[in-house]
Amino acid sequence: MKWKGRRKSTNVDDRRFRGNTRRFRVPSIQTILFLLQIIKPLLKSKFGIFILIVGGFLYFSGFNPLSLESTSKSDTSQNRQADDEKAAFISTVLADTEDIWRDIFAKAGYRYTEPKLVLYRGSTSSGCGYASAQMGPFYCPTDQTIYIDLSFYDELELKYGASGDFAQAYILAHEVGHHVQNLEGTLQKVQNAKQQSFGKKAQNALQVRVELQADCYSGIWANRAHKTKDILEEGDIEEALNAASSIGDDRLQKQATGYVSPDSFTHGSSKQRMSWFLKGFKSGDLKSCNTFKL
Repeated sequence: MKWKGRRKSTNVDDRRFRGNTRRFRVPSIQTILFLLQIIKPLLKSKFGIFILIVGGFLYFSGFNPLSLESTSKSDTSQNRQADDEKAAFISTVLADTEDIWRDIFAKAGYRYTEPKLVLYRGSTSSGCGYASAQMGPFYCPTDQTIYIDLSFYDELELKYGASGDFAQAYILAHEVGHHVQNLEGTLQKVQNAKQQSFGKKAQNALQVRVELQADCYSGIWANRAHKTKDILEEGDIEEALNAASSIGDDRLQKQATGYVSPDSFTHGSSKQRMSWFLKGFKSGDLKSCNTFKL
């Protein structure tokens, strides 16, 4: 994807190197046993007790003093440079989505409110509660913010084989699609429908339609961004389709359990996700993204 030299979004809250912002949690048994080996000799002197008090305060504040050594070793200038470039790329893609959706909304007679984006590694707080790498990227309608732990992109490539910068752009554009749904009122309507539906199966089916529409909106962004900014390079669309396939419910379930349970799908199958992205990309028209009238 061609992205360098274009503006970066100013709606990015970069928390990657602020440390773990999660509130205090009870340490594991293994951690306690390890700490006891350190604490016992420190209790024999006033200076040692002072160190324990300071260390305890930092730990309960969400900072683990034991991680300093490993962090300093792993946070090399090369890793930092690569991480910064990835953050710059994501900020540029976000700016592209702002331009495209602002134009779409304006032509329809509406004002587009830009979402915020939080970049982090490890964990952080969000308007929807605690956020961690295990949750993957998500959109919180409460604070209209997208949360992305950059390590998810590492996992996307290493664990699921979905490499390439446009695979990352597709993920972000999908989350922006949820923001568009929020502005349209779709998320609230679906939430109301879920509360009136009977059974988890029906609720899951509604959520699948929400996710597939966000995939379609992602395709719309790719279509219009290429027309106005000439962003696409050879293989980019294939990267997005590979990512969509890699995180389809059927494929993830098969990898995790060995079998597939369609009634428990919440994002759609690999085939569905690829299909709806392509619909948006080929048409560039919101009318093609009505997943609620299949």
